[in-house]
Amino acid sequence: MKTALITGANKGIGLETAKQLLEKGFHVYLGSRDLKNGQEAASKLRSQGLTSVEIVQLDVTDEESVKAARSTIGKKTEVLDVLINNAGIHGGQPPYTALEALSAQFAAAFNTNVIGVARVTAAFIDLLQKSAEPRIVNVSTSVGSLSLQSNPDWPMYNYAKYAVYASSKAALNMYTIQLAYELRDTAFKINAVCPGYTKTDFTGHKGGEVEDAGRRIAKYALIGQNGPTGKYFSEESNPETGEIPW
Repeated sequence: MKTALITGANKGIGLETAKQLLEKGFHVYLGSRDLKNGQEAASKLRSQGLTSVEIVQLDVTDEESVKAARSTIGKKTEVLDVLINNAGIHGGQPPYTALEALSAQFAAAFNTNVIGVARVTAAFIDLLQKSAEPRIVNVSTSVGSLSLQSNPDWPMYNYAKYAVYASSKAALNMYTIQLAYELRDTAFKINAVCPGYTKTDFTGHKGGEVEDAGRRIAKYALIGQNGPTGKYFSEESNPETGEIPW
């Protein structure tokens, strides 16, 4: 049975992705900053007959929490097949504009969306390296695309720019490129994936269905050895091939 760890998985897209991987026969570790919320999410999945799930307390911004999660999971399995870095924040209360956002907002977003991803990935890389088909999915957004955000012809060009969130996700994209490059001669497949604008707490419950978002993330956790690595995907922005420019 393959194993997966999903950060920020107690609700929204993370929880839906967990559900879809469980349905594919995975054993899933639900990473949740709040243990009670995680336990409630796991109970919800079990009530649907998806019993191969365990909750792990995991705050990606806390070094000790990540180390403890690594220790806990390491006692249960010698191999981790999939890591989905899903936990993320938009940067606190608005405004999110380049001139009005506070430095603390930028710091918080980068700490979770970039440093947190690097922290978790480094902690679990040894377990991933023992997998025959290791996969890392970094949950990104088309808002983090420098090419699209700077293109006046892009349909979303004149919408809000979300400077805090967008900057952190652009940095996450670069981390994805660097990580994929370092592991290019291995069995790893590492990609940045945008789930699309989705009805969750993150968006005030506006947008597309969470099932579609979960499918987009799970798809790249399940790709075979001929699949892509070091790429950036947003099926919402490019329905034909899914790939978008950095």
